[in-house]
Amino acid sequence: MRLLHTMLRVGNLDRSIAFYTDVLGMRQLRRKDFPEGKFTLAFVGYEEESDGAVIELTYNWDTHQYDLGNGYGHIAIEVEDAYDACEKIKQKGGRVTRAAGPMKHSQTVIAFVTDPDGYQIELIQRNTRAI
Repeated sequence: MRLLHTMLRVGNLDRSIAFYTDVLGMRQLRRKDFPEGKFTLAFVGYEEESDGAVIELTYNWDTHQYDLGNGYGHIAIEVEDAYDACEKIKQKGGRVTRAAGPMKHSQTVIAFVTDPDGYQIELIQRNTRAI
């Protein structure tokens, strides 16, 4: 068994694809419209689906906003340098919601950014993970 993808429902597919590709540097791997069901699926990631887990962006044509609820946590992405990643994300119009720095009670360097739909993405600096 292996992890294939995480699905997020998004209110504006083009805006979300732009965030994950332009701001976070992923690639759009595939996209398909399902007119009968009135939805579109787009898959984004850093590597091919056969090589690693990706994110499925689901856009329901008649829904433009979702409540995030209190059960969802975040997506984690490993980065070389969390401080530099935050600067680049800000320069590209991304929103950093927790500046890079050590995690409380740990040496792990983390930061958080928020995608256009409010989903949290944790940046974890390589070679500092304590857990």
